[in-house]
Amino acid sequence: MSFDDALGVLRAVAEPLGWSVEPEDEDPRTARLKFGVRGVRLAVASNRATIAPDGWTLLQQTRAQFGVEAVVGVGLDHVVFTAPFDVSHPFDVSHPFDVSHPFDVSHPFDVSHPFDVSHPAGGNSGPISTYAVPGSGGRQPIAYVGPAPRRCADDRVDGRRPVVAVLDTGCGAHPWLDPVVERGVALDGVPIGYTDPVDDPELHGDLVGQLDGMIDPLSGHGTFIAGLVHQACPDADILSWRVVPSAGPLVESDWIAALAQIAELARRFRAGEPDGRPIDVLTLSMGYYHETPEDLLFDPTLYAILEELSRNGTVVVCSAGNDATSRPSFPAAFAPWTDGEGPIAVDGTCLPVVSVGALNPNGETDALFSNAGPWVRAFAPGAAVMSTFPAFQGGLQPVARSVAFGRNRESIDPDDFRSGFGVWSGTSFAAPLFAGCVAAALQDRFADGDDRDSAVTRGWQVVESLTGMTP
Repeated sequence: MSFDDALGVLRAVAEPLGWSVEPEDEDPRTARLKFGVRGVRLAVASNRATIAPDGWTLLQQTRAQFGVEAVVGVGLDHVVFTAPFDVSHPFDVSHPFDVSHPFDVSHPFDVSHPFDVSHPAGGNSGPISTYAVPGSGGRQPIAYVGPAPRRCADDRVDGRRPVVAVLDTGCGAHPWLDPVVERGVALDGVPIGYTDPVDDPELHGDLVGQLDGMIDPLSGHGTFIAGLVHQACPDADILSWRVVPSAGPLVESDWIAALAQIAELARRFRAGEPDGRPIDVLTLSMGYYHETPEDLLFDPTLYAILEELSRNGTVVVCSAGNDATSRPSFPAAFAPWTDGEGPIAVDGTCLPVVSVGALNPNGETDALFSNAGPWVRAFAPGAAVMSTFPAFQGGLQPVARSVAFGRNRESIDPDDFRSGFGVWSGTSFAAPLFAGCVAAALQDRFADGDDRDSAVTRGWQVVESLTGMTP
């Protein structure tokens, strides 16, 4: 169905309601690409008195009058969520540890709201809320005293390095990451994602409520993810783009535009065209739930882009979500379901989406917050994992401070990340850790040729070895 066809049926339904439907200019980021999203503006028609225009009502009426097939690929511009576990609002906890003794969290209901982000990562389960408490997996600084991941010199790498792409909040400066992360890669001179440093969550920790001194819920998220990829595969090169704001959620149309541009980079590389970039793995730590079963009709727009990436040899890895539910979260639920009931059938010519849930630190049990079900096909550590963090220092203060023998003494400052490392929890982090494992497994499989067919074959070999999924 063409854009003009969809516009026609929408206008036919809108006219009796007293509304007009006008197309917006095509997004310049995707105007010349195979995939993209084009918006329409809904307004009150001239010289009409009517109810306020409503996009959801128009879409429902169009489906009812013309049938759902008439508007396949048409949907609302949703918000998409990413959700680590964090207690970042100054009024959510009465004390950084919220207990009478600073080294003990003994009551599961000490956190009034467990997530404090707008992701449907909600739930008021007391046991799940403990993952958001510092000391139990919530975001907190740590001192890492081990060596940096060991990366081979370029002349010791056979073929080329595996490339992992991260689309998230960007990536901040860090000694581990500066030599391996490439930021700001564009397509034909057009930026991918957001590039304004003024609202960069990895440069500025406090962008929302700037006078409250609190580090925003998602600030540092992308840097943390990049560090996990680097730990799992030190020899991988990492491409980082920003499409997630510091407090979330992200705008679906911006997300899809960035994915379309990234898919074009991968396609050009496999086709041997100029300005392509190899992308062996793409990790996505965000998702959404369908409002109604009919919302599946919009997914072809998103899945077509992911399929393009997959057919060009990119393994797309998606976090399963943190709601402790079996309700399918997309794009993770595009993975092949173990019961065969999923929306996407296995295709040996196309790599599968890999959905990843979170394990506890013991590496054996699933984290209580992790989504689960036949659509979750892999698990990786995602609770209380350690990784890189921008050198933020928030407004919280140590509980106690004194001076003795000429030396300053104080308890831990709960949001002083100048060490460059922290602990955090969420399937947001299980996915990139698994993506790094995919890259490490791919590293030894690069042959002299690197065309589309060999990339898909190689990717399936790795996916099968790590998940048991078969083409």
